[in-house]
Amino acid sequence: MKSLLKFITCGSVDDGKSTLIGHMLYDAKLIFADQKKALEMDSKIGSTGGELDYSLLLDGLMAEREQGITIDVAYRYFTTEKRSFIVADTPGHEEYTRNMAVGASFAELAILLIDASAGVMVQTKRHLRICALMGIRHFVFVVNKMDLTGYDKDVYYKIKKDIEQLTDDMDIDSLYVIPVSATKGDNITNPSENMKWFDGSPLLSYLEEIEIEDNSGDGGFVMPVQRVCRPDYSFRGFQGQVERGSISTGDEIISYPSGEKASVKELYILDKKTERAVAGQPLTIVIDREMDISRGCVIASGRKVSVNNLFKGKMLWLDDEPLKMGKSYYLKVGTKKVPASVIRIRYKIDVNTGNHIACDTLVKNEIGVVEVMLAEKTVFAPFDDIREIGCYILIDSESNMTSACGVVEHELRRGQNIVWQDMDVTRKLREEKLGQHARTVWFTGLSGAGKSTLANALEKRLIMMGRHTMILDGDNVRHGLNNNLGFTDSDRSENIRRIAEASKLLNDAGIIVMVSCIAPYDRDRRNAKKIIGDSFREIYVSTSIEECEKRDVKGLYEKARRNEIPNFTGVSSEYQVPDHADLVIDTTGRDVEECVDEIMDKLGL
Repeated sequence: MKSLLKFITCGSVDDGKSTLIGHMLYDAKLIFADQKKALEMDSKIGSTGGELDYSLLLDGLMAEREQGITIDVAYRYFTTEKRSFIVADTPGHEEYTRNMAVGASFAELAILLIDASAGVMVQTKRHLRICALMGIRHFVFVVNKMDLTGYDKDVYYKIKKDIEQLTDDMDIDSLYVIPVSATKGDNITNPSENMKWFDGSPLLSYLEEIEIEDNSGDGGFVMPVQRVCRPDYSFRGFQGQVERGSISTGDEIISYPSGEKASVKELYILDKKTERAVAGQPLTIVIDREMDISRGCVIASGRKVSVNNLFKGKMLWLDDEPLKMGKSYYLKVGTKKVPASVIRIRYKIDVNTGNHIACDTLVKNEIGVVEVMLAEKTVFAPFDDIREIGCYILIDSESNMTSACGVVEHELRRGQNIVWQDMDVTRKLREEKLGQHARTVWFTGLSGAGKSTLANALEKRLIMMGRHTMILDGDNVRHGLNNNLGFTDSDRSENIRRIAEASKLLNDAGIIVMVSCIAPYDRDRRNAKKIIGDSFREIYVSTSIEECEKRDVKGLYEKARRNEIPNFTGVSSEYQVPDHADLVIDTTGRDVEECVDEIMDKLGL
């Protein structure tokens, strides 16, 4: 059986990626007669002056043909006498880096094209680091358009030296630098008559001969559970794809994260019973005892995995919106999807130099090293150890768009060492001692809506009733606990998170807490509710912006409209109205005590 090589073509825009693969397929006679005829017809209309435009074999979208660029990832399967191939032809534009990363995630080898007349570009460096991030360790640098330089060997050797310096600090298993002309066909399938000074193999011959080590069969068995199969009461099987190693009937397995052990009773590949299964096969496992195993669990044997809620990893940020530390995202690793937050950005990586740069956010197409906290203990492994449960994506919890992709470097031990300590004096005992039920009453609304006024009046009413209370006012908290935060989106999210954590601690002490805080974003209020739990009560003070401006004795709205105050909620920054507030109060023309009566009645304080 022929071996299979999966590779990707990437590099800067217009370096000739599609043309290179198209010419390779054409010269090696790996296209059908009708494709050849269609190529000849299509090439008469375009920018090649009637010559064959080999890129048309891969650029299938109408927009790609109109603009002469690659937008989407084009996958092509072809086979020669020596080997089978799957190639992912990816876009070079910075705007489509997301698509390039998708292609890199499946590949074992990367072909990076460089325009000989332009040299190494920033996007080439970025693609190199993304490929390395995705676990690619075999690289071919194709110095293309040598015909435009008169096949000058000095140009090639200068670029080759730049490449060697660029990859000097990277973990690479193989590196091959070859001069070609994708349009003329030099050094693609046959040695070039124009570059006899180059004594290496043509590109196709090199791809046919390179050995890519397959480690999927090494070590122990690993299978993330995709589905529990229960057609009737007598059968219960756990289904997934074998990612590492092999398994046989009678072997002992461990289910993670529980750590429970069992023996394999039966194995099925599709609907056929078998005694043994190996990496790459779809498998159903039946065990000899009842265990709590569901989608997201990992079944393993003889292989170490991590069960933790904290890890360090590399991350490629893909979203148009910057990364917000503390914001709740969804993280998908293996078959598990779990709420997660980036709690620290250690540094970002300069794509030109590889230097580490201190930062507090990541923007689109930047690569950084981060610390990620998960909402629950989850199964993962270092990417270099078990690729399939060592890579992850980060999903925006509101849009469901993929915000980032990355790899796990290692678990952080403090995630295991930090354990919640149960105390003898519980929240219930404290509430009984104080004679009250702890609550967090969260007032949200525009500046000047009356949040602080209502919180203050409510606290006075509760104190008169003998209750124990505390107000956390948004402005006051920024003088102390949150004095290091500004008003960017990420800082605002962190501001709300800290106030919510403080409220939870006060609730655990049995205290009734009033929070007066604009909290403009729904996601942050939902995160606050998740932190505080059932004690959370949201009051939306719905006073109109016109009324708020009338009450603005400090002139903040006027200054904001003169652009003297940036990111001012209601003027230059959005306020998202709560959809499911426990109570909505418009203070326009209403007596404060009347509003407090309504709060006391509706919230049962």
